[in-house]
Parts: sequence; C-alpha cells; structure tokens
Amino acid sequence: MKKLFTLIICLLFASSAFSQDKDGFFRRLKNIFVVHDTVYIYTAQPATDSIAEDDDDDDDETDDDDERSEGIPIPVDTLDTHDMFRKVVLFDNGTWLYYNIDMPFIPYALESDHWITEKVHSYSDVALKDLPDTVPLLLIDSLHRYCIPHPGPITSQYKFRWKRAHKGIDIGLHTGDAIYSAFDGIVRAALPINLTGGYGNVLVIRHPNGLETYYGHLSHFIVKSGDIVKAGELIGYGGNTGRSTGPHLHFETRYMGQAFDPERIFDFESGKIRSDSLTLYKHYFSINSHYGMTDQQSLAASKKAPQSSSKGSGSSQYYKVKKGDTLDKIARRNGTTVKRLCQLNGLKQTSTLKIGQRLRVK
Repeated sequence: MKKLFTLIICLLFASSAFSQDKDGFFRRLKNIFVVHDTVYIYTAQPATDSIAEDDDDDDDETDDDDERSEGIPIPVDTLDTHDMFRKVVLFDNGTWLYYNIDMPFIPYALESDHWITEKVHSYSDVALKDLPDTVPLLLIDSLHRYCIPHPGPITSQYKFRWKRAHKGIDIGLHTGDAIYSAFDGIVRAALPINLTGGYGNVLVIRHPNGLETYYGHLSHFIVKSGDIVKAGELIGYGGNTGRSTGPHLHFETRYMGQAFDPERIFDFESGKIRSDSLTLYKHYFSINSHYGMTDQQSLAASKKAPQSSSKGSGSSQYYKVKKGDTLDKIARRNGTTVKRLCQLNGLKQTSTLKIGQRLRVK
C-alpha cells in the first residue's frame, strides 16, 4: 500500500507540473518517426517484513507483492519532465526512477564563429573561393541520429527557377503539419516574417559538423535561438508565410553559408539518409550541380552560367492539362501562381479546365 500511495502522489505532482508548460520541451519531443529504446533496469528486491500468521488478508497482499517483484521490473509507462533530457520511467512493480537521455554534444566553438541570431544568413563575409576544395562531413554515427524534416513529396528542387536560384527544396504539406530537426544541433536563428523576406517564419539550426539547415515558410515555431535540439525533435509547424505560392516547407542545407542540394544527404522518397558521411566538393555549391550527377558532370555544370540551367527562361512555356489537374496544382508544379496563370490564359479562378487543354505557364 505504501508503494501505491507513493506512486499516486508522484503522478499527481508530475501532472500538475507538466500542465504549466503548454508549449515547452516535452511537447517538442513527441515525434512518431523517432523510436526510443526501452531501458531495462536491474534493481535489488526490497526486504519483506514478517507477517502475522493469522492475518489472511495481509498474507494475500504480500504474496501479490512478491509475485510482482520476482525477476526484472518491466517498464510500463514514461512521463516527460520540464527537463527535455530527463524522463520518469514507471515499472509494473509500482516503482519508478528518473532516466536521463543523453544530451547532444554541442561544441562551445559552435556559438562563437559567425553566431548571428538576428539574420537568416551569418556567413555573408565568407566567399566561395575561401572554402577548401573538399570538406568531409560526418552526418551520423552510433550516438547521433537523423530525421527527415517532413515526410512529404518534393514539389520543387534545388535549381534555377523564376530567373533566380532556388537554393533548397520544397516539400509539400498542409498548414499545421509537424516539422522536425534533421540532426542534433542548436538553434541559431528563429525569426519572424518581418525579418526574413521571402523565407517567412524561418528556423536555422547549426549542427556539430558545421552544417546548417534552414526551415522556411513555417506557420509558427516552438523553439528559440540557443535551444539545443535532438534529431527528430518537433521544432515548428508548416505553413505558407513569406514568398510562397502555397503551403510547403522550404528546406536548405548550407556549409559556411554556401548552399548545396539537400538531396545529396537525404533520399526524401524513402525517408532515409543516403550515407553516414558526405564529402562536399566546392563545385557542389553551384546551383547547376544536383544529386545524381557524376563528379565530372557536376564540375562541368558548375562552370556554366546559372541561366543556362533554366529551360527557356526567356521564352513562353506551356502545359497540357491532365486528369485531376486544377489551377492550383498546375501553378505549384510549374513554379507560378494561380493569378498569373489566369492572366496568361485569360481565365478566371473558377474556370473549368478540360483534359488536353493547353495552358501557358510562363
């Protein structure tokens, strides 16, 4: 009975404490895509007091306690605490204990080099020519995991688009969908729309290997600059803020301020990382260099002018309507807006499309 009473008191205290933190650490850790290991803990069995022979009820209760105490106690539930790296583990024999989750190792130097919190980009004074020809990056190991920021389709790739470089990829989603940190790291910038231009609400996370990941167009974020985050931790929600034609996540990968194709790291279709490590070549930072090219092709492409990768950027482009198409879908697929499609084709937003109809998209 003493054990049961103690457990009830602990649960009441925990629930009372957690209810005061509606947007805090424990909310950020609820990620269905990351599996946490179950921890079995060996504990010594408690000594039992002598029981009077004529007390039948107490004998039954003691027998039940002994039954539950035999062997290894089994964890039956886990509770969050105000400390995101500490949990309360409850066992089937009525006992509980604290379990500390390893905090990601974040070098102190990570916050000293170009650590700017009020701007999206912090390496504006570092030129591409100043970077080494190759940069070896360790992405994951036995202590560091990864997570796809959002399990959605890629709607726009790393390429030259709308006569400007699109230095990331767009991942389709619905407003309010969860966004997760790709790797362990520390939030450098958490900026609202009025400070970011086209990015809208944006988060920039710096990782121990020097990599930075960008998460743009968020409806809102639940972390702040200086927060340590783990791979797979909930950091915000998808949206349509900033310069955006519809709800999506704009995701970038950068090293020393230089962007490269995120598909070199992740296979977004399968939701897997391509390799434990990545060697960055200087020519990868060209907007013309994409995953799937050989290094020779990438090097050759990097020497071309950016406009050469834009298919007919100065001429008209057309699209043939297919079954299931809508103006919104066509606009997203071709990097434009419904309003612009209507202007180019003399349509109204309520116009009915016909299969095989030819629409000008640029």
